[in-house]
Amino acid sequence: MGHGGEPRRRQAYDGELGAAVARAQAGDESAFAVAYRLVQPGLLGYLRGLVGDDAEDVASDAWLEIARDLGRFKGDGAGFRGWTATIARHRALDHLRRLRIRPQAAPLEQDALNVPGPLSTHDQALETLSTERALELVRSLPRDQAEAVLLRVVVGLDGPAAARVLGKRPGAVRTAAHRGLKRLARHLGIPDPAQEHGRSATDDGPRTPGEPA
Repeated sequence: MGHGGEPRRRQAYDGELGAAVARAQAGDESAFAVAYRLVQPGLLGYLRGLVGDDAEDVASDAWLEIARDLGRFKGDGAGFRGWTATIARHRALDHLRRLRIRPQAAPLEQDALNVPGPLSTHDQALETLSTERALELVRSLPRDQAEAVLLRVVVGLDGPAAARVLGKRPGAVRTAAHRGLKRLARHLGIPDPAQEHGRSATDDGPRTPGEPA
């Protein structure tokens, strides 16, 4: 139910989200509820990847801060998803510091990752994250790869937006996401079609043309 389904589809609702945020900033409480409904599934999935069973509590703290600071937000629907993910990440890291434990991934919200059907390329591997086997694999990824994967697929952010949330260069986040994606695909048995052409499509290094060193 809702718009927490596949990432490609979620991005189509950015217009609706942006309009709801604008109305909410003008004082429309029902519009804030719409924005919450559009954002919460992905946000909760991301937090489950960081703090496990404490995701609901951390999300509640994040939404209190989001509501308090809503008037300061400037941007569109996609920008709002990035802004809320940044706030949620800060609350999650604060929570982990209090517990003095390393981040733990946990099963993500099924509603946030309800992607059906067999997939044929490694670029689609992340969209199988609703399977228990894939979730186990995400939990095994290095932290930078896991966060890049979660932000790109679960929250639905593009590369630059994910980089802003993580405070890293887009190239570094893109590389981490590609490496995590490739590792997931390999474990899931999804072939890499680029290898048939003598190179991997994910072998772009930390820099891309036009990007500063």
